[in-house]
Amino acid sequence: MDTVGKIWHGYEVIGMEHLPEGPGLIVYYHGALVLDYSLLVARVYMQKGRHIQSLVDNGLYIFPGTKLALDLTGCTNGNKSKCVEILKKGNLLGISPGGLREGNFSDHQNYNLIWGNRTGFAQVALEAKVPIIPMFSQNIREALRTVGKTWWLRWLYDNYMRILVLPIYGGFPVKLRTYLGEPIPYDPNITATELAGKTKIAIENLRDRYQKKPGNILRALSERFDKHHKDN
Repeated sequence: MDTVGKIWHGYEVIGMEHLPEGPGLIVYYHGALVLDYSLLVARVYMQKGRHIQSLVDNGLYIFPGTKLALDLTGCTNGNKSKCVEILKKGNLLGISPGGLREGNFSDHQNYNLIWGNRTGFAQVALEAKVPIIPMFSQNIREALRTVGKTWWLRWLYDNYMRILVLPIYGGFPVKLRTYLGEPIPYDPNITATELAGKTKIAIENLRDRYQKKPGNILRALSERFDKHHKDN
């Protein structure tokens, strides 16, 4: 996977030093698919020998044969207590609060985070007393895009079909860079709502700093030849 990322996307990780030696919660923006997150998991294993555990949507487990594959790759659909347990054992854990909703209905125009009022991930971090590492990947919406974002499909997803996945096209060999921001340290005096808000702002800051909007596939392809990542 890491080799594929290097060849097809010139994949880079900026801010690897922000990953703690001990446990930590990686919170990331969800593209049409979690291609960038999968590449990060592979890169961390190759460079540091560490397995990142991953929280995935319950809907993935309804497909035959997927449970074994997900278990083998360190994925879980566990509740908050399971996530806390994973972190207390010293692991890194990756969570996307936006999940499939964000994957389906965010877009390349704005790369908007669609979290609603979700604070569960923040409650997990507080209970486990671990830092949160914000993550955003440049051009992830240019590599893969969704079609069919209509109000009635959004309504259908929100009310009846939580495993709905919109049609995806792409696979374009655009430049992908994953940015890991400075960790948000554990603070016993902050609420889960406040921590969730700080995390969202941190990811939006990474997005606004490194992602040109609206997204453009041709520009993202040309960035394969840009030797310097955007600093401001």
